[in-house]
Amino acid sequence: MSVSAPERERILDPVARMSEVLFGLIMALTFTTTLELTAGRDDVRTLLVGVIGCNIAWGLVDAVMFLIASMTGRGHAFLTIRAVRAAARHEDAHRAIAGAMPPILASLLTRDDFARVRQRLVAMPELDPPTLTRDDWLGALAVFLLVFLSTFPVAVPFLIFSDVPVAVRFSNLVAIVMLFAVGYTLAKHAGFSPWWTGLAFVALGVVLVAITIALGG
Repeated sequence: MSVSAPERERILDPVARMSEVLFGLIMALTFTTTLELTAGRDDVRTLLVGVIGCNIAWGLVDAVMFLIASMTGRGHAFLTIRAVRAAARHEDAHRAIAGAMPPILASLLTRDDFARVRQRLVAMPELDPPTLTRDDWLGALAVFLLVFLSTFPVAVPFLIFSDVPVAVRFSNLVAIVMLFAVGYTLAKHAGFSPWWTGLAFVALGVVLVAITIALGG
């Protein structure tokens, strides 16, 4: 039997999904917001190649990090189960179980609850060593696509408008809408005010882009 992590939950988690979109968007904006300084069609082609290439590279990096996180999380679960089974005292087993849970959930469990969890873990069949699963690879692909595809909405205006300053304005407008949508989505997930959080993410995006450009990103 293998130790399974909640891969599907993680892939569909709004925080993880919106974080990848935000990352790809920030990377694209570091290119598009400086284009108006040169404002030539050849520069637009160079921009599009640069944006796409950069986000492909960082999409691959994020995908690899997702696989590492999946493998690490599954390995930690494997070690937790082994620690529970090997614990000489019930208190040690309960401590290992609590360490693998969010603190707010662990605080709700009674001693009897921990005892039942321990009994079920001890009764489980022997575990297989942690490995990457099909869902891990699908999750990595999803991470890559989120980073990569978030490039295109801000790049499309440069394909539509021949006037570079106009294209920059429309690209920035698209970026503002996307930043607001990211904040709005995360606010609904966390129970915050969607509109205020959306506006806050627009401001946050502007600051992050400015910092990235200032640091030579």
